[in-house]
Amino acid sequence: MRCKHSMPFGAELAAGGGVDFRLWAPAAERAELAFYPGLAGRPVFVAAEADKDGWWSCHVDEATAGTLYQWRIDEDLLVPDPASRQNPRGVNSPSAVVDPLQFEWDPTWTGRPWRETVLYEMHVGAFTPEGTFDAAAGRLKQLADLGVTAVELMPIADFPGRFGWGYDGVLPYAPKSEYGTPDELKHFVQQAHRLGLMVFLDVVYNHFGPQGNYLPRYAPQFFSATHDSPWGKAINFDGEGSRTVRDFFIHNALYWVQEYRFDGLRLDAVHAIVDDGSPHFLEELSSAVRTATHGRHVHLVLENEHNGYHHLAPQPRPGRFDAQWNDDFHHALHVSLTGETRAYYHDYGDEPLGQLARSLAHGMLYEGSPRKPGGAREDVRAAPAQPLTTLVNFAHNHDQVGNRAFGERLSELVPSEARELPTLLALLTPAIPMLFFGEEQGASEPFLYFADWDGELREAVRAGRLREFGPLAGADAGKPLPDACSIDTFETSRPDAANGDRCAGRRWREMVQAALHARRDHITPRQGQLLHGQHTSQRVGATGINVQWRYDDGQMLSLELNLGPELLEVPEEHLGPVEARLVFSHRWGDAPRGTWPAWAARWTLGGEVTL
Repeated sequence: MRCKHSMPFGAELAAGGGVDFRLWAPAAERAELAFYPGLAGRPVFVAAEADKDGWWSCHVDEATAGTLYQWRIDEDLLVPDPASRQNPRGVNSPSAVVDPLQFEWDPTWTGRPWRETVLYEMHVGAFTPEGTFDAAAGRLKQLADLGVTAVELMPIADFPGRFGWGYDGVLPYAPKSEYGTPDELKHFVQQAHRLGLMVFLDVVYNHFGPQGNYLPRYAPQFFSATHDSPWGKAINFDGEGSRTVRDFFIHNALYWVQEYRFDGLRLDAVHAIVDDGSPHFLEELSSAVRTATHGRHVHLVLENEHNGYHHLAPQPRPGRFDAQWNDDFHHALHVSLTGETRAYYHDYGDEPLGQLARSLAHGMLYEGSPRKPGGAREDVRAAPAQPLTTLVNFAHNHDQVGNRAFGERLSELVPSEARELPTLLALLTPAIPMLFFGEEQGASEPFLYFADWDGELREAVRAGRLREFGPLAGADAGKPLPDACSIDTFETSRPDAANGDRCAGRRWREMVQAALHARRDHITPRQGQLLHGQHTSQRVGATGINVQWRYDDGQMLSLELNLGPELLEVPEEHLGPVEARLVFSHRWGDAPRGTWPAWAARWTLGGEVTL
């Protein structure tokens, strides 16, 4: 099976030979294609013709797969193709024509249902010493054996520099050249499928990066004349010219799920996508993906700081999304274990254990309301209960670890006896769980913010981080702030895979594997029976939480949790039934009934208990 997504943008191999090239450049007075007949030498310029809507097009008989090309705008500026399928020499260099049909796919894979999802967020460049798709593919079996069912790649759309998180991409269709070729990415996806793993991709549709973005010069309609974003002018989804802009990003989503056979997309920071039109861009994108992938399990996930749960649906529906990241669970858990209440943890400082208990039973805690400059919400409003399968719970992710001054993982910030609990609490609820790479072996290495900027932007990033973290670093840590633009910072963020074979790392892996096997056997098969809005939770003593998740057959999954350093005496009304089956326990030992050991948790499955 061979797969190709046809689109109105970019370079397409023509049926009769040669290549057709198209560029939307409504602000250009003249556009020419510069193609390179050989691997070196000067380009040959071919005049392009424009239509009334600003589309420039030409055909080059001599071009073929592998041909390098650029666009020259107004006889002055050479730019890459914004819909380039590959930019082998970086984002400021020529694009390459790609033949998508040269890769042969296995025809049998159709994905896995959402209820089976166990996500593993991965930065390709930091996952292995080589930092490539091929090297990452060689370690996929370890993840499958662990019980992971879906790998989620942080953004791979080509961005400037040798290293970075990927959220400042400028060529949304071109895989990062340092990671590998388009076919090497397809091999990674195919290898995952052969192991029963889905592959998700993190995509950024809310802004372009500040370097290597030439669109304002010849297509300023890509940017809103009325809306702003945290990164400057917002993408234009509702103004003049927005139809082409919307198509550019919708085709991008279709390109990844059709041409590369990705099983899901995670849309970054959709609260920064402003669209006053109808249908909303997110609704249109979801409908397009659902229609184009009928017969496959393809999942759509959001990051939404405003907790816009109206975008979600517990079953696949055109216009809706399967789930979104549940920051409220993470923040309540973090504050409960560390006591930190700075920045966006501010709203969770009032009775954090109670907020954690509510999040475990009801999902999101707050709705709407943007954040003030200091991080707190402008208007704290309680969110109603959501279907728990529409939420992704995690103890770690790239933001929550990497946006700290020193990139510490939560497991490194809590008492040593509590290190494993955040991971276990994320894995063993009816919500969809996610691990952050390295977490499966209890990695102690940080994950820092890194970006290979140069020039004025490099100095601006350094100065900005010193303003934000400098006093904190000096007062609390007594060590210099890592330089985000240093390759050493990038290298420091790579977990040592060898730690997984050492005693402590091996114990962590065994614990995670056992937890995921318990999830597979006791939680996943019952996801379709999960009731909505009928789950409950209680505070128990000073450090305890009791949670009851209910199913339509009268069964109940219960969690008994002590997040404290002392043995907890528990009243009878908070104890589960004696005959309940044990699903999983941690540090519980042979504690007598009526007591919960320090830093311990136990999950059981049995009949309803009247509390």
